Amino acid sequence: MVALALAVITAVLDVTRTIADSAVVITPLGKEWYQFSPSGLNNAQALVQRHIHPLLWDPIIINILLLPSWMVFAVFAALLLWCGKVRQKRWQSRFGSE
Repeated sequence: MVALALAVITAVLDVTRTIADSAVVITPLGKEWYQFSPSGLNNAQALVQRHIHPLLWDPIIINILLLPSWMVFAVFAALLLWCGKVRQKRWQSRFGSE
């Protein structure tokens, strides 16, 4: 729900900026993150490049950071909601739950 709320908030911010500027404004995730916490973005880059793999940062995470922030949060929220979906057991779906 937090990711979904962030998606809505960042979409509303982009719409508000679009109306204020009279031009389409789409803010990338990297810019939002840098405005919120520049040291956090730098620490994340150092952590990924040093402890995981340098190639993960440059082609993959950089492209994610260039996407609109509302889109990244919406996809993340959809993935979390799909993973957390309550599934019925096969037996319950055939014979009903008791």
